[in-house]
Order: sequence, then C-alpha cells, then structure tokens
Amino acid sequence: MKIGLQIPSFTWPGGAKEIAPTLAKVARTADEGGFDLIRVMDHFFQINSLGPPEQEMLEAYTTLGYLAANTSRARLITVVTGVVYRYPGVLAKTVTTLDVLSGGRGMLGIGAGWNEYEARSLGIPFQPVPERFDWLEDALRVCLRMWKGDESRLEGKKFVFERPLNSPQSLTRPHPRIMIGGMGEQKTLRLVAKYADACNLFPAPDVARKLDVLKKHCEREKRNYDDIEKTVMYRFDVGEHGENVGKLVEQLRGLARTGFTTAIGGVKDVWKIKPLEIMAREVIPAVAAF
Repeated sequence: MKIGLQIPSFTWPGGAKEIAPTLAKVARTADEGGFDLIRVMDHFFQINSLGPPEQEMLEAYTTLGYLAANTSRARLITVVTGVVYRYPGVLAKTVTTLDVLSGGRGMLGIGAGWNEYEARSLGIPFQPVPERFDWLEDALRVCLRMWKGDESRLEGKKFVFERPLNSPQSLTRPHPRIMIGGMGEQKTLRLVAKYADACNLFPAPDVARKLDVLKKHCEREKRNYDDIEKTVMYRFDVGEHGENVGKLVEQLRGLARTGFTTAIGGVKDVWKIKPLEIMAREVIPAVAAF
C-alpha cells in the first residue's frame, strides 16, 4: 500500500505570512519521507467538516505549482477538482502545465462538485446534478483528446471544442493519470471505469460493495479492473510520540484487504513536522508490503 498526504487546512501558527514557509517544509518533509503523492482540496473556502468558511484556504492549482517547486518525486493532485470551477479546455491546459513544470508528476483529480454555497458566494454558476455530470464527461473527453494530440473538433454534451490544441504536451505519457472522486454507483463509478486511472472513495461501511460495483462497470466497459488505482480517504493520527502507529498500521492493513492500494489523508498537526517524520519512519515502510 502507498501513502499519500492531503493538506486540507492552512490554519497554522503565524498567520498568512507563515503559510508559505510552513507549507514548503511540510511538502519537502513528505516528499523526502516517501509519501507517494501530495494533494490539496479544490475549495476556495474551508469546508464545514473541517472548520468555518472564514479559515484560511488557498487556490488549489497555484498551490500545486508551489509544491512542484518544493518537491522532486511525489505526485501532485487535487482531490478533487470541482469541474464547474474551470472550463474543460482550460483545465486540460492547467494540468498539463503542472505536469510539465513538475517534471511529469501532475495528475488530474476531478469530480462533479458539490459545494453550492462556495460556488454561489463567488459568483460561479452551479448547475443541477445532470448538467454537472455532462460537464464532467466533456472535461474527461477533451483532456484525453488534448493529451493525445488530437486537435480535431469535438462536440460534447455541453461544450464544443473547435480546436483542442495542447502545446507544450504533457510529459507524462500517454497522459497524466486521472482520478475521479465520488461514491455514486450509476454515474461516478461508471465514469471511473470508462475514463479514469484511479478512483477515490471514503471508508464507509459499504465501501467494499462500491468496489464490486466498479468491477461490474469495468466488465461492461471491457476495462481491466486491476489497472485502476483504488484510493481511499483517511486521516492519520500517529499520536504525539507515535503511540498510535500500531493501531494505524492495522487499520491500513484492513483497507488493503478490502482492495485499496493507496490511502490518502491529512496528518494531524502536520505543521509540527514531527508527525510526518513518524509516518515516514514507522508507517510507510510497514504498509509497503500490503
């Protein structure tokens, strides 16, 4: 099993002037410590489950560009891009730019979006669910078209792309890996089977059934289920002195047995750095063989 770091909060000691140096130290420690990927949320306000909207939140792709300059090996991704926040062709260019400037470490994390309050607060149109899924499929199609180098006209469900040119081309071949986030059985997991290289699920009680549903979609799409990276959201709390490591490793073993290959989540008190060092020293090597 691989371990990824999510950075879902920037409310750290020192206020705004300390965000950049703290983030750089967190990223370098994770990168050097063996975290497989580093991800940020694509939100403009803090989400309710983590804090009030007034808490500090950075724009995702600017942040990933900063992380690219402060790391050398970890993959970089949003989990996940709210599709309605960026026009599909612009998103393809954005992820291509991240991939080129990071030396081939960019990924596209994407989903239909859910935070209507955040969108409407910033004047972003927020369509009903069916329209957002049409937008999502158009985005997936044009990204793959642009990364393939096919500039021919593409007429999608919601958009028409007259000449989807992409220059420079992504360094990752055949294209940056695509992760689709979400648990929906009829739409989201079908799109994973059809277009994506990875899924991202929550460790809910019915998560094993969700993987079975994905497998059935793969059969219908004639897709090899084993080729899809199964990632799960998690929260890592190693304890102040590492006292929770054993319990954490066993929990991750259970997720691996369920079928997950990567666990990604926030590390409690990440700004203190020591929890990241404990993860690198005691957790990542212990789960590598799962």
